[in-house]
Amino acid sequence: MTTQLAAVALGLVCLCSATGPSLQQAAPHRLPSVRVDAGRVDRLDSVVSVALPFVTGASLQLRPDDADDGPTIPLQIDKDRRAWFVLDSLKAGDTRQYTIEPTLDREERLQRVDVSGEREGLTLRLLQRPVLRYQADRSEPPRSDIKPILRRGGYLHPVRTPSGRVITDDYPPTHLHHHGIWAAWAKTVFQGRTPDFWRMGDGTGSVEFESLIDTWSGRVQAGFKASHRYVDLTTPTPTTVLTETWEVRLYGVGIASAEPQRRAYRVFDLVLTQELVTSSPLALPEFLYGGVAFHGPRAWDGPAGAQVLTSDGKTRATGDATRARWCYIGGVVSGANAGLTMLGHPANARAPQPVRIYANEPFLNFAPTHLGRLDLIAGRPFVARYRFVTFDGPPDIELIERLWRDYAEPVRVEVLPGASG
Repeated sequence: MTTQLAAVALGLVCLCSATGPSLQQAAPHRLPSVRVDAGRVDRLDSVVSVALPFVTGASLQLRPDDADDGPTIPLQIDKDRRAWFVLDSLKAGDTRQYTIEPTLDREERLQRVDVSGEREGLTLRLLQRPVLRYQADRSEPPRSDIKPILRRGGYLHPVRTPSGRVITDDYPPTHLHHHGIWAAWAKTVFQGRTPDFWRMGDGTGSVEFESLIDTWSGRVQAGFKASHRYVDLTTPTPTTVLTETWEVRLYGVGIASAEPQRRAYRVFDLVLTQELVTSSPLALPEFLYGGVAFHGPRAWDGPAGAQVLTSDGKTRATGDATRARWCYIGGVVSGANAGLTMLGHPANARAPQPVRIYANEPFLNFAPTHLGRLDLIAGRPFVARYRFVTFDGPPDIELIERLWRDYAEPVRVEVLPGASG
């Protein structure tokens, strides 16, 4: 693992140091522009992305065509030639146009969001402060009496709020198969067998880290891609049933400000893609839980240890099995309130998905199988998208709703050929 992470890190350094064809070389007579449209909602610190296949360059920015529309904005181009930037603010119904240009100020070229490799995984940071860690290889259990079969990798822990408070747990005593933010299917049927990839202690199935595909850092977002595999252990020879790709991005938004509406928070996305490796389908019968889940710190244990609130106003007592666009869970950590909101993308299977909430433990899961059987079919990738927001203090419904609208109804972007130069 160490060699693999080092190789990816070296490739990242090479990518960031190589300029490739300059912007002027790509378009010597025409500077491309983009027009952004707020749509029907007000925008504030909105993450925006758009395909720009004809633009290259390591240090670029967006300059407003109207000088009254604010300062320049950092622009980050990823390996897939997709541009990323943060729209500071734009009122509903308004549009704004920007021209792409090189960044000359050295300070503006510095990375704000970064990822670094460790012996067992990766840490993602915003302004040099850790926000989340990806556990790649199988982790070491916190106690010697935990069975080796329960060791697992391919999950996020610890996850932190802006103040640094840890709001995830790993190997919680009553659910040793829970790990921060993780994914697995519980009740399954494959070729007549019933491997359980969720309760790894049963020994019928497991989810294993396979490889680190890529990492990247930048002024707008940082992240990684990794692959996992779901292994059926009910056969004489362990059989891989499906592969799973995780793409995680941490964004440079939510930085504290003196303005009241700029409350500090952290935002990261998880895009999960699963594909069967054989022609046989994987059936997911109706079940209470399964998919992407979260387990909070032990300080939130007990019926009064955590507060839960859904987009429909349901609570811990009333929200279990109800459908929700988002779900908040939080409580006291190290003497102060902290929490996390999990946002479900409207393109997810059976969205808005039902949420699974425990009465006595800080567990949260969007479970599409609660609505009935779901079949994964060969040649049809299963994609699930979730956005996570962490913050200190009590839940801020206005903030959560704004962030959900940004996620569900992103800013519209039109690429323009620009003016002749």
